[in-house]
Amino acid sequence: MNDFFDALETRAPEVRESQLMEALSRQVAHAKRHTLAYAEIFRDIDPAEVCTREALAQLPVTRKHELVALQRRGREQRSEPFGGFSSAAFGPGMPRVFASPGPLYEPEGHSKDHWRVARAMHAAGFQPGDLIHNAFSYHFTPAGAIMESSAITLGCTVLPAGTGQTELQVRTMADLGPGIYAGTPSFLKIILERARDMGLALPSLNRALFSGEACPESLRQWFRDQGISAFQVYATADLGLLAYETPALEGMVLDEHLILEIVRPGTGEPVPVGEIGEVVVTTFNPIYPLVRFATGDLSAFLPGQCPTGRTNQRIEGWLGRADQTTKVRGMFVHPGQVLAVSERFAEIRRARLVVSGEMASDHMVFQAEVLAPTQGLQQRIQEAVREVTKLRAEVALVAPGALPQDGKTIEDLRSYR
Repeated sequence: MNDFFDALETRAPEVRESQLMEALSRQVAHAKRHTLAYAEIFRDIDPAEVCTREALAQLPVTRKHELVALQRRGREQRSEPFGGFSSAAFGPGMPRVFASPGPLYEPEGHSKDHWRVARAMHAAGFQPGDLIHNAFSYHFTPAGAIMESSAITLGCTVLPAGTGQTELQVRTMADLGPGIYAGTPSFLKIILERARDMGLALPSLNRALFSGEACPESLRQWFRDQGISAFQVYATADLGLLAYETPALEGMVLDEHLILEIVRPGTGEPVPVGEIGEVVVTTFNPIYPLVRFATGDLSAFLPGQCPTGRTNQRIEGWLGRADQTTKVRGMFVHPGQVLAVSERFAEIRRARLVVSGEMASDHMVFQAEVLAPTQGLQQRIQEAVREVTKLRAEVALVAPGALPQDGKTIEDLRSYR
């Protein structure tokens, strides 16, 4: 296979920067002309002047919770379901639409590799003729479709396995012999442990592409011990591919079709290389042209270039959430859900969700300050947490005043570095 997906990956940095800035000006003009939201946001902005990173840093940041609110308002007014941020309507220009927690709705364009993840797959060693066991969800969210469309673009064959049904996953893998798994690291660990319990070997599986949750080095080593090389890809339903790991495994290289900034959380102010901040992205997607979209994720730029010869900037990868939202077993959990559980019970004075353990064996404890516990309260809270977050958690009832007064609703004790 070729070492690089295309010539863009080895451009001289100054050439890349010049081309990105030219594309930025065009995208701002396109967004202003073709979307209701940016017609208003960029009302007093001349797109021709947005041709440097300094000019970009002066544009407003749009945050995910703002996008959720704008989409909701659009639906209530029966005007447009994407909050005015899409340049396309339902029809040939938008073959599919997806739903993510929020709810947040994302349009898919008709390009062959709409989310651009084929670049990351190539870096991970995917080749034409490979069979991919795709264990990302195909239900509502685009994760399954993202991986499938990109793998097909590379000439691979895809088994759309989806999530759950662990025993069936094992038997299917044993029958078909896929060389590559795509999904969350926690689910692959569950599959491999179930295969061991069933006495079935999966000798064909030698590579994995992970997303949806972090894969710490201890877990990556566990997969190595099983004969599996693991690579991580950083992609979102809104933006597509942001960054990806290469065989060097030294940070994540940025995709070639976006501009990524690291800013101080809650602001639009870029931070120096090496400082942790919030990931803000401008994408060149024509039908969903998000400009300075804040992901809520934390990361940091790494100095220097990738040892593989790719010349684009690198980031450390996912280092947590700027807004206390976190991922547990591939699912987002946010402070509003903790509040939603608390509001169901008059006995709860304050509550806090504590997440600990390794990323593939996350452990959640819902701590609630309760003055006088009623019969069965602990079990009822546990059921409410399951209903609201779709995840299981222990429930710990503590005395009023026992929880720290540090402003945290979610405390994530896992290590991401």
